[in-house]
Amino acid sequence: MKKLLTVMLIVLLAVTAFVSCSKKDSATTTTSADTSKSAAYADTKTVAVGAVVIVRDDVPEDEVYAIVKTIFDNKDAITAQHAKGAELDLAFASSVTAVPYHPGAAKYFAEKGYNVASVKDGAGKGTAKALSFGTGGDTGTYYGFGSVLAGYITKNSSYSVTAVTSGGSKANIEDLSANDVQLGFVQSDVMSYAYNGERLFTSPVKGFSVVAALYMEQVQIVTTRDDIASGADLMGKSVSIGAIGSGVYFNALDVLDAYGLNEGDIKAVYQSFGDSADSLKDGKIDAAFIVAGAPTTAITDLATAKTVYLVSIDDTHADKLIKASPFYSKYTIPAGTYGSK
Repeated sequence: MKKLLTVMLIVLLAVTAFVSCSKKDSATTTTSADTSKSAAYADTKTVAVGAVVIVRDDVPEDEVYAIVKTIFDNKDAITAQHAKGAELDLAFASSVTAVPYHPGAAKYFAEKGYNVASVKDGAGKGTAKALSFGTGGDTGTYYGFGSVLAGYITKNSSYSVTAVTSGGSKANIEDLSANDVQLGFVQSDVMSYAYNGERLFTSPVKGFSVVAALYMEQVQIVTTRDDIASGADLMGKSVSIGAIGSGVYFNALDVLDAYGLNEGDIKAVYQSFGDSADSLKDGKIDAAFIVAGAPTTAITDLATAKTVYLVSIDDTHADKLIKASPFYSKYTIPAGTYGSK
């Protein structure tokens, strides 16, 4: 009898050890506020800003009209190439109020029954040409979705658009002003800062207008540590907050401020999405701010190698953010967005 009990105890211990090791080795994505459950059982509350396409004022009206028409008349075909296509919506696309629309875009939306808040006077009078489209880093949603849009426009209209990698919102506005690109992805808040000469910009940048708002991009606080469950837990931690002066940088500062923290309260690191993911993977940083449409390639790739946690921004702190800046809105990233079991 003693021998039988001994054998049963050994088997039980072996099974327990096997299950424990299996859990440690499995790479998953979960919500840091509920570390006992995988992302299949918990959503992530956060805030989001709009992802907007802008264009130089001197791009002709007919060319911008054709670009907008090609995108929105072919939503299903574009969605088959990239999931963000499913978020294309005429009401949202025509809803921007901070900056006037290009006449070509306004014409298309009016034909569909949507009148924009304002139209840029004098825009749309240039000569048609091949356009470069400033997006973002090659592991971000701007570049992934922008490449699909550029390719589809080129193949299905009489105009040519080429997506190029860039430093993101602020860089795209600067490159557009220099005519290095003619189209660009921008965060809605950064776009307003540029147009009004605020925060990121020492003087107003006026030579661009809106093509369309395409989707919402979420403020994603990513970590591989299960002890970081809120913004307050970033105190004293090594945190990537984007390139200095980038949209991500200011989003990060806004979130920190909502939790009573500032840049000096963390060990700030200034990295791109891809570099942030690599640093998290190698254990060089504790957390990173990634502002992009979810799912974001950098996080998806990281989740195949490490257990990744998304830190929620609760309603109280989200309300503080929205009160301080009207460009934010509440958003929930659905459980399982990054392919968790």
